[in-house]
Amino acid sequence: MSAPVLSVGPDTPLQDAVQLMCQHHISALAVVGSAGELVGELTEQDLMVRESGFDAGPYVMLLDAVIYLRNPLQWDKQVHQVLGSTVGEVMGRHPHHCPADLALPAAARQLHESSTQRLFVLDADQRPVGVLTRGDVVRALAAVE
Repeated sequence: MSAPVLSVGPDTPLQDAVQLMCQHHISALAVVGSAGELVGELTEQDLMVRESGFDAGPYVMLLDAVIYLRNPLQWDKQVHQVLGSTVGEVMGRHPHHCPADLALPAAARQLHESSTQRLFVLDADQRPVGVLTRGDVVRALAAVE
């Protein structure tokens, strides 16, 4: 696990968060609330969605009217990701995490089953104390032998 955890708040300007990620060569940041609790994560994937633009999806033209074949009510999240200027508007709201006392095999299973690259390791107050990556698991396995 890597510690300490680099984190930002939901009100952090997006450009500041991107610069922090670049300076430290990391692919995600923990997003913490006012009490330091984990409220989200900002990942490279979130930034890719923002840069790739908004896709309204397939549509049909009928008598000069546009009929969208995808529910426009579900566009809200994607529009915020594309137009957002703060971390809170772009971040994922369901960060992958685990408790600090979780055994390595269980954490590895959680990484695999959730198809994620990282787990934020949380203390009893839901504050991030570390980040466990797939690379950390592989290095731990190599150290055993």
